[in-house]
Amino acid sequence: MSANFNEMVELFKVELELCQLKPTETMAVLTSGGVRADYAKAFMEAAKLIGANTFELNIPPANRGISGSFGITPLTDNRAAVEMLKKADLIIDLVLLLFSKEQLELQNEGKRILMVVEPFEVIKNMFPKPSDKQRVLFAADLLKNAKELRFTNKAGTDVTFKLGQYPILIEYGFADEPGKWDHLPSGFSAGTSNDGGVDGVVVLDRGDILFPFNKYVQEPVKLTIKDGFVTEIEGGFDAMLMREYIESFQDPRAYAISHIGWGLNERAKWHSLALDSNVFGMDGRAFYGNVLFSLGPNTELGGTNDTKCHLDIPMKNCTLYLDGKLIVKDGDVVIEEMKPV
Repeated sequence: MSANFNEMVELFKVELELCQLKPTETMAVLTSGGVRADYAKAFMEAAKLIGANTFELNIPPANRGISGSFGITPLTDNRAAVEMLKKADLIIDLVLLLFSKEQLELQNEGKRILMVVEPFEVIKNMFPKPSDKQRVLFAADLLKNAKELRFTNKAGTDVTFKLGQYPILIEYGFADEPGKWDHLPSGFSAGTSNDGGVDGVVVLDRGDILFPFNKYVQEPVKLTIKDGFVTEIEGGFDAMLMREYIESFQDPRAYAISHIGWGLNERAKWHSLALDSNVFGMDGRAFYGNVLFSLGPNTELGGTNDTKCHLDIPMKNCTLYLDGKLIVKDGDVVIEEMKPV
């Protein structure tokens, strides 16, 4: 075995220990075709070192339709595969089940799910620490108890979210509790608004990031939001790109506001996308002090909008308040309990 593979096994063993995998449990690795075959092998070797039972479920790739669609996965309408995964305690998702009804079904059955789709160097650089959990949970408690979130930036953003209707999304990088979904790596907490509860203006500034395009905003984009939906997208090329992408889904729900939160992973780097754009983008989504503003589905947070169109927009240098209390100021988290340990 190569040194890199051995390193992968060692790191994945630490991750499985963070996920509380026990020798009495079973771990499933979900794969499709030959994608991330090295991850599958390394996770299974790591599980053996712990003494857990393990199996790999490899199923044909999904036809996702429009490129960048979410919710259509290799598990879609594959009942036999879903039932087989229910026999596991921990599922390693190497195919991206995010926003799928099958993932939610498995979580409701108490299955722990860990999504792993980033390059190994990203995983190493952003690898979670046990203390990340406490910091992210502190952020989640703030969101859970707040009735209103407001964020601004110097480009002209001023928007408010009414909160309280839905639960909170918690990502600290390991799936250690029944029904817990997480993503290796990550490091943020987010909520979604009450139905129809977002109003104001969001102005994307130069250097903000557009996912799934995996590109930095080059010129300001102004989004007008009323009753939880974007009603106007103004600007130059980046605005045109957003409009045409959203319109291609022919689904008015694609204009809905999804989750909102802030990044807490100080090991994540805003500039990483400039060095390698062939990533899922967790550096951008989780970098410390960002405000992660999103459009599209909210099913991961208990909502009913399952549109296949999803945009994540991590924004730099924003200021964020919960019920008037300052949480992030110009891209810096000001609450002591959420600062790096």
